[in-house]
Amino acid sequence: MRYSIIVPVFNRPDEVNELLESLTRQTLKDFEVIIVEDGSKIPCKDVCNKYAGILDLHYYDKENSGPGQSRNYGAERAHGDWLIVLDSDVVLPEGYLAAANSSLFTLHSSLSCDAFGGPDAAHPSFTPVQKAISYSMTSFFTTGGIRGGKTKLDKFFPRSYNMGIRREVYHELGGFSKMRFGEDIDFSYRIVEAGYKTALIPEAWVWHKRRTDFRKFFRQVYNSGIARINLEKRHPGTLKLVHLLPTVFTVGVISLIVISAIGRALMHYVDRDQFYWMCFAPWIPILLYCLLILIDSSIKNRSLRVGFLSIPAAFTQLMGYGFGFIESWWKRCILKQNEFTAFEKNFYK
Repeated sequence: MRYSIIVPVFNRPDEVNELLESLTRQTLKDFEVIIVEDGSKIPCKDVCNKYAGILDLHYYDKENSGPGQSRNYGAERAHGDWLIVLDSDVVLPEGYLAAANSSLFTLHSSLSCDAFGGPDAAHPSFTPVQKAISYSMTSFFTTGGIRGGKTKLDKFFPRSYNMGIRREVYHELGGFSKMRFGEDIDFSYRIVEAGYKTALIPEAWVWHKRRTDFRKFFRQVYNSGIARINLEKRHPGTLKLVHLLPTVFTVGVISLIVISAIGRALMHYVDRDQFYWMCFAPWIPILLYCLLILIDSSIKNRSLRVGFLSIPAAFTQLMGYGFGFIESWWKRCILKQNEFTAFEKNFYK
């Protein structure tokens, strides 16, 4: 068997149904599907039973241990030469496997790799909030542009929502670590550090739902910010300028708001005209950025509503990540706490 598709699931039966339905439409059929129920209170077993006679489907139910360990659990039971790890909230276009297979095995293909990944996008059926969140995670103006499918990268690090790897390489490296957040980036770093080749396959893209509201989205990106310092500690030199930009943005926005608040207080107690600029000028760069996001997202999504929703999505993405980064920097670099004690909830024992 050529491919084993591994999907960890936690309380998402409806999303699993959409993913499995999309797998039934794949033009390439040489694959099995391994669903690992990670201690869900709302299981997807009944959903999987619907596809038992249509797909080569294997369902496993285990105690909660996190997505990384659940992927490892599935990998131990996989039979494919290649393991494809997907998040439960993705949907595959019908040519996904064929595109990956063509790049990996066509005689005329120049691609030679041990692991691969692909871009993600918003499906037309996604809600306006989901489209806005997808925009914020893929836009150049929110530092997410690298996820959009650039092929000329020195090194490409696949993410767990869309990652393929040779089975023998997966097992040799021990799979995913027990990190709760950033475990997929940690695994990608270990793949490259071990001397294996990675590649981006632009044609092997997925529709990715991500979070359904801004509160959940904030928590997701906050945890990503936390993970970045932990990743730098584990893999020195991986912290790049782009990883600092959300924190710079966060500090900058807060500073501008504070300056405006001070100006308003001074206008009230001192000379009104003297501090007028201090009250209103700090809002100019913020408003200009909002206008930039509104125009760019409205054009790309062909929706003014999504354009407006992309403004809070962009601020949530950048500032959520920034706050998480600052907390992690304070605990790990200033207080010198170790990885586990600083963020005990980020790990599974």
